[in-house]
Parts: sequence; structure tokens; C-alpha cells
Amino acid sequence: MKKMAATAIFLVALAGTLLAQDGPVPGGIPRLDHVFVIMMENHGFNQIVGNPNAPFANQMAKTANSASNYFAVGHPSLTNYLEVVGGSNFGVRSDNNPDWHNGNCTPNLLSGIPNLDGPVSSGKVCPIAGVGTDAATPAIDISNECPNPPQLCPPGFIDIDGSSLPAANTLGKTIADQLAAEGRTWKTYQESLPPTGADSIGFSDGFFTDNPNIHPVPAGETQSLIKLYAAKHNPFVYFRSVQEGQVPGLSLKNIVGFEGENGLFEDLAPARRLISRLSLPTSATTSMAAATPARPAILTRTTTAHKQDLIPV
Repeated sequence: MKKMAATAIFLVALAGTLLAQDGPVPGGIPRLDHVFVIMMENHGFNQIVGNPNAPFANQMAKTANSASNYFAVGHPSLTNYLEVVGGSNFGVRSDNNPDWHNGNCTPNLLSGIPNLDGPVSSGKVCPIAGVGTDAATPAIDISNECPNPPQLCPPGFIDIDGSSLPAANTLGKTIADQLAAEGRTWKTYQESLPPTGADSIGFSDGFFTDNPNIHPVPAGETQSLIKLYAAKHNPFVYFRSVQEGQVPGLSLKNIVGFEGENGLFEDLAPARRLISRLSLPTSATTSMAAATPARPAILTRTTTAHKQDLIPV
């Protein structure tokens, strides 16, 4: 995997495997009222660090911290996003879109068969739920994302993780399930999410989508859909609990865009006004949030980065 440029990172207690043991609770740490997790991806360490076109990331690397030996858990994108919010790949080692609201399919956890991009795509991902075994992560994978099997996989498509991770028993839940169960709040902000929300959307440019029934690209349009938003960077939509929304505080309503009602900019507006009045060099937020920009970038209106924030609000 590419070495990622790391800016500010908060480690959140993720939903671990079913058989995992809780570690000791650290002492001396004050209660955190608000937690943001911001994810930026798709550029190598050497492409970002020292690059004048990435001033925010470089400022954070100098003043906060820089993880120079930090690697992704697996490949491709979705696998890592699932690991971040749930501590497992849940049997999904692909970037395939969700199989929305399908109650008749068998989750990969239960079948024990991983969902893969290739050599032959496994198709849409059955909503994650239940208890079962996730997929092993090989140290070197020369098949999953190779474009022209059975031809040799070209450089850049070979998944090199350096160490293998065996399959493990896992519960199909995320940190969002845990927060809702405790009566706490969370939110994920997704850049370029269409006004209709995340439900049944695989890709969007912020208005038009890949769903023929929800703002499809007009007939006769010569330019194809610009995939600024992608479900594969929004891991919560892959879970049955979120798709069906049967638990209070745990549904697709927790997934919003950067703009519009209940969006990121609206949520931050009161804090900005307060900071402006008090002239404080800090920021206020809600409980826990996750943000995902459309491309690697900074959390601003002009960003075009994959961002995902987990914020309980």
C-alpha cells in the first residue's frame, strides 16, 4: 500500500472482533466531549510532505505529528474504511457498492466467502450484519485488483501490505452502533453527497447520481457522471443496522453532506460565530463525526478530497 500523509489523527475505540479482549483503560485523560476523525487519501507520503500545494497538511505534519511508518490495513479503499469504523473488513476486500436493503442475501461474514474486486468481481456487497468470520489479508495480493487477469498484475495494482492478517471471528457492527447503544450521538459528513442523501447511491457529483431513479445524468449528456462522492468512502452505508434505521440514533439520517440543512457548514456556523466574538484560536464541535471529502484535501468548501469524519453530535 502507498504510504499515506498523516495529519491530525484521533484514535477512537473501534468495535473490535468478537473474541478480542478489552485493553486497560488509560488514566489521566479528561472526558472528550467532541471527536472528529478526518480521513484524506490517495496520495503517497512523498507526494504530500514538502509539497507547497498542500500547505494545510504540511503545517499539521510540522506542528502536530507525522506518521512516517504508517500503512493501510489492506486494499482497496473500502477495506480500510471498514477497518476504521469497525475493526474488521467484515469479509469485504473490494470497492463494490452496497446491495441496498437486500434482506435475502447472505452477508460475507456468515458465508465465509470474501467479496472481491477480481479476478472476477463478486458484485454488490450484502448488508453487513450478524456474527461470523471476516476475510484474511495476504501480505502480497497479485489477483484482487489486477485489471486484466490472467495476465501478470502490473506495478501499482499489486496489494503489498507487508504482513498477513488471518481471518477472525467478528461482530457486524461499527462504532456508530456502540455510540447509539450508549445514547450518544454521531454523524458522518460526506462531501458531494446529493441532496436526496446517501440511500441507494453509489456515486454522485453532488447532485446527479448513478441511480437511474434519483437525479440521473440527463439523456444526451456527453460527459459521464463525475464521481466526487463514492459509497466506498462512506463505510456506514454498508451496514444493515444503518440502512434499515431500526435503532434510535442509528440510520442513514446520520449521513449528511457538507452543505445544506444539518450539513457540515451549518453545524459549524454557531462555533464560528462564537469564535469570532471571543477571538479564540480554537473550534467547537458536536459529539462525534466523520467526514469524507470527494478527493484528498482539506476540510474546506473548496476541498476535493475523500474525507470521512466521525463526530458524535
